[in-house]
Amino acid sequence: MQKARYALTLSALLAAAGASAQVTPPPPAEAPAPPPAAPVPVVAAPAPPPTESAPYGPGMKVNISADGSKYIRFITWHQIWTRYTENNTGTLRAPGKPQSDQIDFSLRRSRLIVLSQLNPRFLVYTHIGINNQTAVSGGTAPTVDGKKPQLFVHEAVVEYKVNKYLNLGGGMHYQNGLSRMTRSSTINYLTLDAPLTNWPVIEAIDQFVRGIGVYGKGRVGKLDYVLSVNESFLTNQTGAFSTPLGLGTTTGTGTARVNTGSNVAQYNPQGTNHIYQGYFSYEFLDQEANLLPFNVGTYLGSKRVFNIGAGFFYNKDGMYSRSTGSVLNAAAIDAATAAGTGSLNTIGTNKHDIALFSADVFFDTPINKETGTAFTAYAVYYNYDMGPNHVRFIGAANPGWGTDARRGNAVPHSGTGNVGYVQAGYLLPKSLLGPKLRVQPYASHLLAGYEGLRTSGGEQKNVNIFDAGANFYIDGHNAKFTLNYRARPDFTDVNNVNYKPEITLQTQVAL
Repeated sequence: MQKARYALTLSALLAAAGASAQVTPPPPAEAPAPPPAAPVPVVAAPAPPPTESAPYGPGMKVNISADGSKYIRFITWHQIWTRYTENNTGTLRAPGKPQSDQIDFSLRRSRLIVLSQLNPRFLVYTHIGINNQTAVSGGTAPTVDGKKPQLFVHEAVVEYKVNKYLNLGGGMHYQNGLSRMTRSSTINYLTLDAPLTNWPVIEAIDQFVRGIGVYGKGRVGKLDYVLSVNESFLTNQTGAFSTPLGLGTTTGTGTARVNTGSNVAQYNPQGTNHIYQGYFSYEFLDQEANLLPFNVGTYLGSKRVFNIGAGFFYNKDGMYSRSTGSVLNAAAIDAATAAGTGSLNTIGTNKHDIALFSADVFFDTPINKETGTAFTAYAVYYNYDMGPNHVRFIGAANPGWGTDARRGNAVPHSGTGNVGYVQAGYLLPKSLLGPKLRVQPYASHLLAGYEGLRTSGGEQKNVNIFDAGANFYIDGHNAKFTLNYRARPDFTDVNNVNYKPEITLQTQVAL
């Protein structure tokens, strides 16, 4: 039986072979061999989406050496504001036109950076742009004209690397002291913008937070440092504060007139002493890049950073005042009026140093790598000594028209006293709206006590500014929207401070 089964199997195999030979005859001997099959191209699998947002990288970089050590790099960005503002009391929107509120559009920043390195030891760096252009301000006449703002040099720097611990540089630079926020990048803020009080002498004795001078920077272990010496720009003040008469109050009429000093310090029109400043930061966790002087506001979970820092700013005789014991009679008032700025040399004034100090802490960490959550927090304390009772008002991209410093959205920006500022934000899970749109809610609070903000009864009024909002990231900080609500104190009348709302939508694209 078993032999019969083998025989049947063998017969079936022979029959199959014969049928195959009949259906497919062998090719003729002279027929060429078929060409080899074309290789199938290998298509790389698409890279998975990143699990976390990366900080802004090299930007538009053109290598001019094969290994990329010599290059030219371009960075450009715009920040456009769409905003509703309830104005401070008495604000004008046009000549003779009071306006309580409005919706406006402004160009908060428009910048271009060109950076090049032709040798590992040399750096050439140029930064130009404009700021704060609205329809009524920020132009050639900044307080009353919004057209044709001045495109100016923010930075023009050359730098030389001495060794791994020290770089020396000079020019118009942003290597500021004082605090981390004073050296902040404007591209990657956690909140809508800086609180502005972090730049206490902006546009008074500097050029939009920059100075002409020299600096040394570097890193020793985990300690990052910068020290600089700059020229003090002349204030170019006009109007009341440009002469000592503006530091007092005139009462009476005719020959009975007297001008009595107010004991309120203002920037010294004859201030020409150098500015000394520095900032030191100890980095406990990841080290941060320090090629450029721009501290990151939030890393969106790409780093674990915990830094503590401290800094200073000093300018001898940067302020001046007249005490209440300085009294000018009518003849002296007339002589000072005729002398104009020449009266700076004939009327006695008191000089005051600008002495500023700060301490701060920054913490940024991923919470869950898989979900993409992250947490960021920053806190800073400032101690400002700027002469007796000094207070200055500033509003970012001010929507008010005119020369009144308290117009529009202006708040007490700086002065002699103490300032505390804190901000925190949380990057929500990427699954919330999908990996292509990330959301980061945040909040901040500024509390300042300036000795010059006092009621008629002598009570000091503190400055409280509250901000809350969210960043909506399309491509990290390179393409994002920020929606911010601000409760802003109106100090037009220090005896009757009330809060005004301000809602801003910022569109930012940085390449």
